[in-house]
Amino acid sequence: VQLQASGGGWVQAGDSLRLSCAFSGGAFSEYTMGWFRQAPGKDRELVAVIKRRGGSTYYGDPVKGRFTITRDNAQHTVNLQMNSLKPEDTAVYYCAADRGIITSSLYRSELYDHWGQGTEVTVSS
Repeated sequence: VQLQASGGGWVQAGDSLRLSCAFSGGAFSEYTMGWFRQAPGKDRELVAVIKRRGGSTYYGDPVKGRFTITRDNAQHTVNLQMNSLKPEDTAVYYCAADRGIITSSLYRSELYDHWGQGTEVTVSS
């Protein structure tokens, strides 16, 4: 499985940005897909996850109500729409995939088998 993240950039507070992750090398519909982020000096944290079946979504508390994760099983992509961006959203954003992760462990980045290269998001105040 290969993941290619894109869409990062530099924006001002209050702006919007859309990240995309292209999936290849596996049966996309069988994978739970997630976005994590890591800011300098901080641990990697869950941003959003969309499950493989049913498409249930989960969000980290800091982004609830502002970010939306979607998946396109025909195009093999997962997108993260980020609205009302804040300076504290500044981080490297990583796309992740896993086939067997259970709901209670969705926030545990160490359990995801596949990772993209990361795309940097900088939000200035």
